[in-house]
Amino acid sequence: MTDNNDKLPTPKNHIPKTEIRFLEGPHSRWEEFKFVVKVCWEFIRGFRTLHFIGPCVTVFGSARFGEDHPFYQLTRELSGEIAKLGYTIMTGGGPGIMEAANRGAKDVGGRSVGCNIVLPMEQNHNPYLDKWLNFNYFFVRKTLLIKYSYVFVIMPGGFGTLDELFEAMTLIQTGKIKDFPVIIFCKEYHKDLIEHIERMKERKTIAPEDMELFLVTDSIEEATSLIRKAIRKFGLKHEKPSISKWLFEEPVFKS
Repeated sequence: MTDNNDKLPTPKNHIPKTEIRFLEGPHSRWEEFKFVVKVCWEFIRGFRTLHFIGPCVTVFGSARFGEDHPFYQLTRELSGEIAKLGYTIMTGGGPGIMEAANRGAKDVGGRSVGCNIVLPMEQNHNPYLDKWLNFNYFFVRKTLLIKYSYVFVIMPGGFGTLDELFEAMTLIQTGKIKDFPVIIFCKEYHKDLIEHIERMKERKTIAPEDMELFLVTDSIEEATSLIRKAIRKFGLKHEKPSISKWLFEEPVFKS
């Protein structure tokens, strides 16, 4: 059974060393088995909770922008408009752009969820979440963000934001996921990035049609229009989830 502050047992100011050790190379079979069990448990926790959150739009961006920054204000407005379409707003659960997105959902009475990663700088969840989960492993978190999201919105951010962007586009490009809109917001901020992608096309490291995998825009109206098309394409419906009492499941949101 989960509650609104469902957390892994991770001490404050401490990053788990199990992932670091795993990447060092071979270990004993017992150590490898224990790592797999921990990873499986994170997936199971995520499946149990996120199964009931409804169709999501995930918003990515930097944790470093304060609420007085134009990017924060833009994200808050954009997320409010997306939430009005019936989507749950999902983020990494932290401050900055993530907080702005979750806050925008709450501004309009929408649903707001965070998948937070445990980091040494002690990233805490923001106060605008209906539900959040903490994860020790980036790859588990990334898998679940893709699994339960129907659209990615990329706001100005750093390495982590670009990691999510290019992982999503790689999965679309290789056919692992289909019909998955990716919206890159703020043309000026991402100008050099788009130029680099254009250069990849010119040098034939990507195909010309790969330029259609994403939309670059400054327009909230254009972004929400694309998301409306996704709603029609997927035939999304907000049906009451089937709760299994014998699995001790509970709805994430109150009716």
